[in-house]
Amino acid sequence: MIKSMTGFGRCELSNEKRKITVELKSVNHRYLDVNIRMPKKLNFFESAIRTLLKEYMQRGKVDMFISYEDYSEQTLAVKYNATIAKEYLTYLQQMADEFNLENDIRVSSLSRYPEVLTMEEQSADEDELWSDLSQAIREACTQFVATRTTEGEHLKQDLVEKLHHMRDNVDKVEQRAPQIIAEYRSKLMEKVNELLGDTQIDEARLSTEIVLFADKICTDEETVRLKSHITSMLNALERSEGIGRKLDFIAQEMNREANTILSKSNDLETSDIAIELKTEIEKVREQIQNIE
Repeated sequence: MIKSMTGFGRCELSNEKRKITVELKSVNHRYLDVNIRMPKKLNFFESAIRTLLKEYMQRGKVDMFISYEDYSEQTLAVKYNATIAKEYLTYLQQMADEFNLENDIRVSSLSRYPEVLTMEEQSADEDELWSDLSQAIREACTQFVATRTTEGEHLKQDLVEKLHHMRDNVDKVEQRAPQIIAEYRSKLMEKVNELLGDTQIDEARLSTEIVLFADKICTDEETVRLKSHITSMLNALERSEGIGRKLDFIAQEMNREANTILSKSNDLETSDIAIELKTEIEKVREQIQNIE
C-alpha cells in the first residue's frame, strides 16, 4: 500500500521513573529530512534515533519533538572535592602565619567555599532510558505510518481515476485519427474539383498527398507509449512503498508524449483532447509529489 508524505504520530510513555512524549509530523520533501528537537540529556541518542526512524519512513520533511520528565528522587547527588578543600586550608593557614592572624576556619565555613561541595546530576541508566525512549518512538512511528497509509490510499484512488480518464482520452485520439484523414481527403477532393472542374484527377498524386498528410499527423507511436506509461503507473500504484520518484519520472514521460500529440494535431477536436490530457497529467504530477 502506498504512503503519503503527510503524516502525524504521537506517543506518551509514563512510568514511575520518567515521562517521555514523542510527536512526529511531516510534509512533502524530495528526500528524507529529519529535524529533531529534544532535551540535551537525550542528545547522546540522536544517531540511534535517526537510524530507528529510517525503518518507518523513506522520504519527507519530518519534524520530531521529544519532551522528557525525570521522576527519580535520586537525580542529584552531593560531590565533595577533597583536593580543593585541602588547597583552601593550605592557603588559609599560610595567610594566618604570614599576617599573624588566628586561623578560625570551621568545617561549616569551608563547605561553603566554591567547588568544595557541588550538586551533580546522576547519570541515568542508558540502556533503561533507551528502552523507554525507543518504545515511545516506535509507538509514535506506528501511528505516523498509519496516517500516511490512510492518506496514501486516498491518493491512490484519486490517481487511478485520473489515469483511467486519461486512457479514455487516448482512445479518443486513436479513434479520431482515421476520421481526420477521411475528412482531409474529402476536403482535398472538393478543392481539386473546384480548381480543375471536369478535368480528370490524378488519383496516384492524390493518394500520395493523403499519405504524406497522414504521416505528418500520425500519433500512433505517441498514443501507444502513452498507454504503456499509464499501465506502468497503474502497476506501480499496486506496490507497497517507495514509488514516488518512479511515478514522477513516468509522469514526465507522459507529458512529453501529450506535448507531441498536441504539436502534431491540426484538428480542433484532437487538440482539445491533447490539452485535456496535459491538464490531467499535471494534476497527476501534483498528486505524485505527495507520495513517499
